[in-house]
Amino acid sequence: MEYPRLQYPPIRLRARRAANGRTEVFDKTRGRWLVLTPEEWVRRHVVEYLKSHCGFLAEQIVEEYPVTINGMAQRADIVAIGSDARPLIVIECKEPSIAIGRETLRQAARYNTILGCRYVVVTNGLATHCFTRNDSDGYAPLDHFPCFE
Repeated sequence: MEYPRLQYPPIRLRARRAANGRTEVFDKTRGRWLVLTPEEWVRRHVVEYLKSHCGFLAEQIVEEYPVTINGMAQRADIVAIGSDARPLIVIECKEPSIAIGRETLRQAARYNTILGCRYVVVTNGLATHCFTRNDSDGYAPLDHFPCFE
């Protein structure tokens, strides 16, 4: 399967072919092999961007962060933890063929009602939309990726 070039810098992946013929990549953050899906392709790029361009340490990046909403267990794709040890950025990743729209932002905002992050990012790797939470529980768009605190 060919994966598109994303708006994030190219990355190097450690990959292998599994017995079932699927491609797997090694996730250094979680220390395990994962099936390389189109969404995982985007997630790997975002995680590397957080480390290489935003200065986050691997220990500050949590993938599939557990979030319980109305008694239902869910997972935020990526949560970057700030220097105060609290969630700072919640990032929702979609595969490149999925358009980023209001529903994607609503999904990330639902997670953020529990997490309380200052920033919300939604991306499919081809388009990235960044927001900051304001005092009225709304979100204002940012014109840059929130790499700062």
